[in-house]
Order: sequence, then structure tokens, then C-alpha cells
Amino acid sequence: MTNADPWQTAEIAGPKKAAVITKPAMVNAVILRAEHPLLLIGHCAATIDIGERKLVDYLLDLARAQNIPVIATGHVNRALRERGYTSATILPAVEAGHRIADTGWKGPDGKGRCDLAIIAGLPYPMAWTLLSGLKHFAPQTRTITLDNTYQPNANWSFGNISVKDWQESLEAIAAPAKTGRLTDV
Repeated sequence: MTNADPWQTAEIAGPKKAAVITKPAMVNAVILRAEHPLLLIGHCAATIDIGERKLVDYLLDLARAQNIPVIATGHVNRALRERGYTSATILPAVEAGHRIADTGWKGPDGKGRCDLAIIAGLPYPMAWTLLSGLKHFAPQTRTITLDNTYQPNANWSFGNISVKDWQESLEAIAAPAKTGRLTDV
């Protein structure tokens, strides 16, 4: 069971709140419909343990499986390079948020405006603020957060889920390109 209350309980997101991701297939469907998704990986992803792996490993699986351009913040680019991923764009999180909101920006790959931002690995307050800015100033961009704490300012977010459920969900989200079909956990 998931809890759809903000992890930071004193914060009030307003009347428009994130839909809770109940099945990984929901995320896969949104990604498949996006024309120009991007994955924003925060610096905490290199330090968060999920089972035997780090969050950055699961996010790289997703980026590689779905061919999604990556924006790396902070020192997470070092972790990406250690894993053989060298094509990340390096930007501070706030600058990445400004670029995503800019309708004239053609994305990190230069192929078109970002219509889906997948965000994970940022400190909770920073993600809250970044997602709030995108919710209000980039309504054309849908947002998904893949952290295990509910972020009401995103369009879609996991509820406050256990690490075990989080791990199963992240594995299922990265699986479609490997198996050629959506998984339903």
C-alpha cells in the first residue's frame, strides 16, 4: 500500500496534485507516448542504495532501455562515467529546470522541446521546488518523479513506498526495451 501524502508534511502543493504511480506500466506508457523525454538524475542517485545496486544504476538502465537523453547534476556524472555512460549533459538542477521550462530550448540532444521530464535523485526539497516551478511555468511539460517519496508537484509520482517495492518498480520500468513489451507489476 502506498501513501500519497507529501513526505514533507508542512508543504502544501495546492489543489492540483500528482497521480500516484500504482503500476510501472503506467510510467512505461507515458514514456512511450512522449516525443522528447529526458531524464534528470540528481547527485543523490550515486549514493542511494537499493538492494545491491545504487539508484543511478536503475536510472541508467531506464535511459539506455528507452534511449532517453540524460541531464546529470552535481557530481553524479562521475558515477555515470564509471558505468560507461559518457553522453550526459551536465547542468546544475536549477538551470536544468529553467531549460526544461524554456519552450525555445531544443533539449540536451538538440532534437526538440522536452515534453516529458523524468526526475530522480535530487534532495526532496530541491525536487519539490523544481517540480513546482515546472508545474506552474511549463504546463506543456509533463513530469514524473521516480523517487520513493510522494512529490505532489509532479504529474506522476510513486507514493511513499518501501525500498523493496521501489526496487521492483524500477526494475519493471527499465524492462520493456529488453523484453519488447510492457511489464505489469
